[in-house]
Amino acid sequence: MPELGRIYWTRQGLRLAYSAVTIWIAVAMMTALGSKPAPAAGAGPSAAAAVLSGMVENVVAAVALPGVAAVVLGITAAVITGRDVRRRDPVRRFTRQQRREGMTRAGGLCELEAGFGRRCGRPAEHGDHFYPWSKGGSTSLQNFVAACARCNRAKRANIPSPGQQQRMERRRREYLPPSSSVSVGERHPLP
Repeated sequence: MPELGRIYWTRQGLRLAYSAVTIWIAVAMMTALGSKPAPAAGAGPSAAAAVLSGMVENVVAAVALPGVAAVVLGITAAVITGRDVRRRDPVRRFTRQQRREGMTRAGGLCELEAGFGRRCGRPAEHGDHFYPWSKGGSTSLQNFVAACARCNRAKRANIPSPGQQQRMERRRREYLPPSSSVSVGERHPLP
């Protein structure tokens, strides 16, 4: 599903941009604090206040633009992730029929990745959403993956990468009949 890849890379890009802005703010602050303020004439509290006032002005001037960029990124991230709440499937739990079909499809084994692209060999204990329900994942058989407790805890509510999705579909081709659908991941449509 190309939409899952777009969502994954958009969020990774936001994280990267936010990290870059954080570093930009830190460097701007250090540069502003490192610049030598004009020497104040005389000694005493008023001279110290003048030096501190000059430092604060330098820091505020240096951090203004990256600060605005951080606020814009924060608002953008809030809007993008806020859509997930509206997308949530009203039904969170899989039905017994869906669990039975999903576990049968998986042969009773965990479908998630154990390492190096291999399928985990432990018995499946849980029916999990491949694309997390909390992020707008649908409660459907296409989004169902059989998972052992360990893999389910490790996966958490993270959005799977396009690579994870492709590897899952490739592994499913090994144990599903050719007539079956190997596609994985589905988002609940916006209301």
